[in-house]
Amino acid sequence: MRQPWRVAVVGGGIAGLAAAVRLRDRAPAGTEITVYEQSGALGGKLRTGELAGQPVEFGAESFLMRDPTGAESAAVALARRLGLAEKIVHPTVGQAALVVDGGLRPIPGGTLVGVPGDLDRVTTVARPAADADTDGGRPLVGPDADVSVGALVRSRFGDEVVERLVDPMLGGVYAGRADDLSLVTTMPALARAARVEHTLVGAVRAAQAAAPRAPGAPVFGTLAGGLSTLVEAAVTASGATVRRDAAVRELTPTATGWRLTVGPTRDPELVDVDAVVLAVPARPAARLLAGPAPAVAAGVGALDYASVALVTMVLPQPRLPELSGFLVPSTEGLLIKAATFFTTKWGHLRRPDGLALVRASVGRYGEEAHLQRPDADLAATVHRELSAVLGIPLPAPVDGHVQRWGGALPQYAPGHADRLAAARTALRAAHPTLVLAGAGYDGVGIPVCVRSGETAAEEIITALGGSAR
Repeated sequence: MRQPWRVAVVGGGIAGLAAAVRLRDRAPAGTEITVYEQSGALGGKLRTGELAGQPVEFGAESFLMRDPTGAESAAVALARRLGLAEKIVHPTVGQAALVVDGGLRPIPGGTLVGVPGDLDRVTTVARPAADADTDGGRPLVGPDADVSVGALVRSRFGDEVVERLVDPMLGGVYAGRADDLSLVTTMPALARAARVEHTLVGAVRAAQAAAPRAPGAPVFGTLAGGLSTLVEAAVTASGATVRRDAAVRELTPTATGWRLTVGPTRDPELVDVDAVVLAVPARPAARLLAGPAPAVAAGVGALDYASVALVTMVLPQPRLPELSGFLVPSTEGLLIKAATFFTTKWGHLRRPDGLALVRASVGRYGEEAHLQRPDADLAATVHRELSAVLGIPLPAPVDGHVQRWGGALPQYAPGHADRLAAARTALRAAHPTLVLAGAGYDGVGIPVCVRSGETAAEEIITALGGSAR
């Protein structure tokens, strides 16, 4: 009689937990699922804390409601599966601004991650190069090519559009720079259109048309009570055994699956399983793959990450603009790269006592030295820069928190998608019961991580002989 499957999920972020839920839903009854998390906290970059008696996100703030095809995003589908759909709330203020020449200017509409589809609409913040986006009689990008976003946009629209629009938009998501980030991975819809269209304006418009959105439909959502509720519900639904403070230090192939070496070197625990979902960032994944799949480890380990700090302050009755927040071009010389006015943006967070929650993101790729400052120094600098940008002296905070995320945001160099596909193909051929998930391989954001974890679970089920449900 066949024994129940034993599956290890290494990494307790949302990708690993989504994989565990999908395994519970689709694998044969009795499947033993164990989640190994090196730290003491589950959820990865989803972490809800509390300031001044109110829940506040110390990590990811929201998720996209729709995927690139216009269908319901994987995050929304997971929330629905976990019985949390009624807790989804949306921003009540959607307009954000850019810091330009020391002041705030509304982000122009009609752009795709800052890349304009109508050059006339962006002149309030940037001057596009004249007559550069001409039809050369061939697609902008070759069928198998990848370029940096910055290189493509500079060649067509000039430096100001990159530096004042595209760079801050991408920087807010990746803490990187447009000149270093892959078009294919960070803006896949635009990459597909650029392989057909002869102008960048045409490619932006084609990408926008390919993913229509109903007028007034919300773009973003979050959960009332905090995104940690998604984590907690996923743990419960998965029925997995959760091992916190359990570092997996080695993966060794066996005749029937894998042996995990868990815990301290002086007193290791050896665990045998049938399959492994490896849902950790690139560097720890590469270390675990170095033994069983060294060539794959080299490919995976090439992915680099940026570190950031999130500085959240509770301010007594500040005069904040009616904006969701603002983004800062690196040319402005500020430590802040983005700020969110939580209690303006999210109606469910507004307080009768007038206290306001403001969060600023600090840190760009290559500027990690700035993050070596003590928490108090970072918070004081953020407070000073916020006051300068808003043009008002903000009151002293009554509460605050500095959350540091080391190696948090992947930096996708051109060619990343092909390198990752080759690594996964090689891993699948050599070890079909070991699958990579989430942790930045496939893109950033909660929906991407959820989908990656669910896809990994499906691959494990196929490799072990198919679903019994």
